[in-house]
Amino acid sequence: MRIARFSIDGNVAFGAVEGDSAPGEEGALVLDIIKGIPYADFELSGTKVPLSKVRLLPPVLPNKVVAIGRNYAEHAAELGNEVPEVPVAFFKPTTSVIGSGDAIEYPSFSNELHHEAELAVVIGRMCREVPRERVKDVVFGYTCANDVTARDVQKREKQWARAKGFDTACPLGPWVETDLDPADVTIQCTVNGEQRQLGRTSDMIHSIEDLVVHITEAMTLLPGDVILTGTPAGVGPLNVGDEVAVTIEGIGTLTNKVIKRG
Repeated sequence: MRIARFSIDGNVAFGAVEGDSAPGEEGALVLDIIKGIPYADFELSGTKVPLSKVRLLPPVLPNKVVAIGRNYAEHAAELGNEVPEVPVAFFKPTTSVIGSGDAIEYPSFSNELHHEAELAVVIGRMCREVPRERVKDVVFGYTCANDVTARDVQKREKQWARAKGFDTACPLGPWVETDLDPADVTIQCTVNGEQRQLGRTSDMIHSIEDLVVHITEAMTLLPGDVILTGTPAGVGPLNVGDEVAVTIEGIGTLTNKVIKRG
């Protein structure tokens, strides 16, 4: 099931996305409004609205976004980095989260903004010290993410907080897919229609199970929290006016335009 979070007539709701369409062609889709919240037992109301009549919001409002760096060998190599023996984790603040269709604001303190297409894991229940065999029980679903990075800032500052945590640096969407086997799906990124990244989740160094076990050894994850699982090779520059799209097989397409901040 595809679960979207949206705004209509000033009201925010969740809905189940129904219908089929090609990536970027969402006009025929409708939303069946959900009674309650999707992390608990819920019912479909039967009240349906066309997707074209609503504004899509970030599909979740995470308490935290835990991101993983250098989880694809070719991406680590393209930036001159070694493959890490254990997952490299960092945080992106909730204020960095935006939805599909929202603008990425080019930060004033950077001259080298990059896209990083990623599969995002959405947590469905509070969990800590999750054993490998229970990882599927705590995952609500999956969505598309763009780990937007101020690469020049990342290179000159030892911590990545500003480089990866500035406002609008974490686009998520367009919705959460709850019925997906994430082990081997295609991740693609285009900029102005030109393909920049193309990879498969099967090329991850550390699997989703590895990441959930590793992260929950240290901290409690809450419903709606997000794990970004790393990006394949092909990261590259974004400029003001560019339209960047992240498409993941079995989920859909996350699209954002880059604008000048302020």
